[in-house]
Amino acid sequence: MPLVGPPPHGGVLVDLLVGDDRAAELAVAARRLPRWELTRRQRCDLELLATGGFSPLRTFLDQVDYESVCASMRLSTGELWPIPVTLDLPDEVVAEASSAGGVILRARGADVAVLWLRTAWRPDRRAEAAAVFGTTDPTHPGVNAVLHESHPWYVSGPLEVLELPAHHAFRSMRHTPAEVRALLAERGWERVVAFQTRNPMHRAHQELTIRATRSLDAGLLLHPVVGVTKPGDVDPHVRVRCYRALLPTYPPGSVLLSVLPLAMRMAGPREALWHAIVRKNHGATDFIIGRDHAGPGRDRQGRPFYEPYAAQDLVRQHERELGIGVVPFAQMVYVQELQKYVPEDEVSPGWHCLRISGTEQRRRLAHGEDLPGWFTPPEVAAELRRAFPARSEQGVGVLVRVVPDPHGVAAAVAARLREAGRTVTVLDGSIWPVAAGVFPLVVHLIGEVMRNGGTVVCSGKAADRLADAGSRLARCGLLLQVCDTGEEAGVFDAPSDTGKAATPVVIPDDATPDAVGEIVWRRLRASGYLADGPVRPATEQPLDDAVGVGAATSR
Repeated sequence: MPLVGPPPHGGVLVDLLVGDDRAAELAVAARRLPRWELTRRQRCDLELLATGGFSPLRTFLDQVDYESVCASMRLSTGELWPIPVTLDLPDEVVAEASSAGGVILRARGADVAVLWLRTAWRPDRRAEAAAVFGTTDPTHPGVNAVLHESHPWYVSGPLEVLELPAHHAFRSMRHTPAEVRALLAERGWERVVAFQTRNPMHRAHQELTIRATRSLDAGLLLHPVVGVTKPGDVDPHVRVRCYRALLPTYPPGSVLLSVLPLAMRMAGPREALWHAIVRKNHGATDFIIGRDHAGPGRDRQGRPFYEPYAAQDLVRQHERELGIGVVPFAQMVYVQELQKYVPEDEVSPGWHCLRISGTEQRRRLAHGEDLPGWFTPPEVAAELRRAFPARSEQGVGVLVRVVPDPHGVAAAVAARLREAGRTVTVLDGSIWPVAAGVFPLVVHLIGEVMRNGGTVVCSGKAADRLADAGSRLARCGLLLQVCDTGEEAGVFDAPSDTGKAATPVVIPDDATPDAVGEIVWRRLRASGYLADGPVRPATEQPLDDAVGVGAATSR
């Protein structure tokens, strides 16, 4: 099938998938090779190597190319390539692979590729971090991954791919570079502008993409990353639902949505250059680069890791060599007087610019407050509301560890919360002792009840055992530990909470079970975990009514 679209990076769109005959031969040869279960980042890298998203690479970098990329952003053969794509392995796997001649690479238990080992080396990781990220500060997620989450050896050699890693979600939106090119050709788009994002898209992002396509008379390749992004980012399933909900708000036939299994490194300017190469390989003729593209935020001193427009500057320096047009944009801000978004460099003195920060967005969602229409379309707001329910709809766990009557107290707490409209499951000493091998399953099931908005009240030995799993349960909702005066007691907030939502729950020695139930009810009501409170004070000024230049970017 002839290649459609602009030339890929290096001139050839790489395809590492072997045919059926070779796959059968490899299945026999693989019996003597050790196996390695790929990490999430490694799975993403393998998929883009296999399909040509990383053209001209045909395997993970060897030492010569690795050192060249770190030092000069180029392969040893001269092609521009800014990010090391390496395969890291532990000592024992490298030893076995060296003896056997190769290693089987697995993805979620399935054999997906064979790497024939030709070289292995121990890299200088601090030097790599300094070269690629411009810092060795471990608060940078890319630096932390290199310094603290990687195995000691990098390996390389010929790579033969049996099959792509399996995906079960949004399969209709997953396309190889060749498939994207074919879809673009079907639409008859001679010019294609690609948009990279790892966040839900709001009005500012939409306006930016519409302006870009109109200025270039181009179609839009909406190409969000669904591989590894910054820790704490919105779940990719939620983001893709938001993108899909946004499509009908664009002019008909103007957008192709295709998700990208990329593992971001958050390397700022270098990463922007890398993203442009990847989009070129997928058939884009132009690429939008916004403010602080692929930046991870601030360092330990509170300073941005990268200058806001450094990524634009670097990619423009290489625009001619890249062969893909750069579409730079300033931040888009909503001007109250104009009732629309404009680039911040077009804002006149005296105009009132509205914004909602990420913190304020999370607070509104947690408290069941609306996101205004000027900030995000109602279709996106509805998806975010589904994914981030108000606290009154989130799960709660209560561990009752008071004496002498923990079960009586638990019954009173459960009754009071049921009165308030909560669905409550009570677990007491009758379910214990639980065999050690079953305990993780019990924790998982309780966590799932909380994750789905339920309330679990535990007492006695059950509460004592589950307190040891507090950090795991706290990821599923709000977890309270209720103890007597003088005992350790506290509230563990779910990571999605914006701050400490309640105070430690310490019970007086002479409190009756009903009194304890009332104390717990008051704590939950005060922190918003019951449907009837609290109400935001009328004197507090909403952030979106404040005057100031907004900050709506896509990274």
